[in-house]
Amino acid sequence: KVPAVKQLRLTPLGPSAHVIRNDMFPGKVGRALNLNQIFMVITFESTQPGVREIGRHKHMSAASAALPTGAYTTFRTYEGNRVLRLVQHFRRLEESAGLMGQVGTINIQEAQTTVTQALQHAQAEGWPTPDARFRLTFAPPRLFISIEPFEAYPISLYEIGVRCASVSLHRDNPHAKSTQFIASAAEAYKTLPEGIHEGLMIAQDGSILEGLSSNFFAICTDPATQKPALFTDEQHVLIGVTRSLVLEVAKSILPIQQTAITVNSLTQGQVRECFITSVSREILPVVQIDAIRIGDGAPGPITRTLIQSMTTLIQREAEPLYAN
Repeated sequence: KVPAVKQLRLTPLGPSAHVIRNDMFPGKVGRALNLNQIFMVITFESTQPGVREIGRHKHMSAASAALPTGAYTTFRTYEGNRVLRLVQHFRRLEESAGLMGQVGTINIQEAQTTVTQALQHAQAEGWPTPDARFRLTFAPPRLFISIEPFEAYPISLYEIGVRCASVSLHRDNPHAKSTQFIASAAEAYKTLPEGIHEGLMIAQDGSILEGLSSNFFAICTDPATQKPALFTDEQHVLIGVTRSLVLEVAKSILPIQQTAITVNSLTQGQVRECFITSVSREILPVVQIDAIRIGDGAPGPITRTLIQSMTTLIQREAEPLYAN
């Protein structure tokens, strides 16, 4: 018999705990967790009417591996049942599937009902955390909902920043968020040195594209104006929902250049601040890439301003899936 989620308990991290660092690596649900912890992922398939449970796994990677290849998107709840830009996630699924040659349309009203029912079903069993993280997989015409407990990263990471390392991996179809990439990313995470939070994919010309499970941003001095501007690649990366939210809040703070910076620019003192973004991380400061310190080695003032603006947007726009 599969143990109910309510039987699970969080245990404090000890000094020898193995840190799980990313959105895709098995067992990861937001922040660093002990490998001895077991988190249940419940997967449902959308049916009309309602949803049906089709499986349970110890981590999201295993849940995705058990499903047909398709497009996927990830989002989390806030305050138990509030979500941000859910319709945008559905549209992103359709777009990714189309880029993969799997054309299909999602009925928005039915999909919202499906997500709500999946959350209520899971919460009825009890959660070790108040919030949940979803991974929707769209293999037209089928829609799958995987859900797990979620706990946000500790505040300390945002106060001190994280270290990243370059990795030799790339997406064959960079604008399509395909489940085929999940296993490759999980293997790449296993090769990261201890203490490295994220792997950054580097193009052949030295451009820093994106993280294994995140988008990458840099604040640099714009040569044309000699003022700070926000740089992020557009042509060779996932155009995700969180990325679009960051650009939305950033446009009132500083100019935006949707082009990649290069590794060389890191060594030439042109880069003032860096950060990565994802649903689980939101905006997470980066203070070192490989052996190169970014700025003064601490989260910068513009990054902190963007974090505050992002928090305000979430508080303002996250909508409840159902009435409490």
